[in-house]
Amino acid sequence: MARRREPWYHAIRWTIFPLLRVWFRWRFEGLDTIPSTGPVLIACNHASYLDPLVNAYAVLRARRRPRFLAKQELFRAPGIKWAMKGTRQIPVARGTGDRSWLDAAERALAAGEVVLVYPEGTVTKRADGLPMEGKTGTVRLALAAGVPIVPMVSWGSAPVWQKSGPGSLRPGRPVWVRVGDPITLEGDATAIEEYDLVVARTQQVMDTLTALTVELRDRYPADWRDR
Repeated sequence: MARRREPWYHAIRWTIFPLLRVWFRWRFEGLDTIPSTGPVLIACNHASYLDPLVNAYAVLRARRRPRFLAKQELFRAPGIKWAMKGTRQIPVARGTGDRSWLDAAERALAAGEVVLVYPEGTVTKRADGLPMEGKTGTVRLALAAGVPIVPMVSWGSAPVWQKSGPGSLRPGRPVWVRVGDPITLEGDATAIEEYDLVVARTQQVMDTLTALTVELRDRYPADWRDR
């Protein structure tokens, strides 16, 4: 399949990501877990508004191109709506019951792309920064597309950019990313309608993300934890 021209993608890749690369101290673990070709569904924790750039950078380091499921409001927001559309991110109309995002994400996976999801649906509200309860959309997408879920967690981005309060742009801040082993779900597309199964698998995904996040947090440099 021929790759589409995406000038916005290339503009962001060659302007924003070089700045991120030199501003923070990066550590990537398990990037080789992301297949070099074919469909990949990645589920991420969400501790900061910086996370999409953190996770996108990790995927780029794995020599893949990221597609995010993102709230529809971002596609109307001044300053970024053209970037969202120009890089072919996938809008989600939260709280409406609209399932067009599922079809769009399935098509992206069928085309062999990398799709990233935040199962929590928003930045965590937990004081300790760990994942909250997950929504079932990630598991439903994995079952519909017939692909495993690759867990990706990060730590260090939370102090940089939150919804409220001052952020910290101190240069040299460690930002760590870890990719875990794929989670293969039992069942096929018909299992989407089995509510109890979908909820149980969603809990499995969130337990995995939480365990990986805790492990990464506990190894994070102590002198940066409160800065």
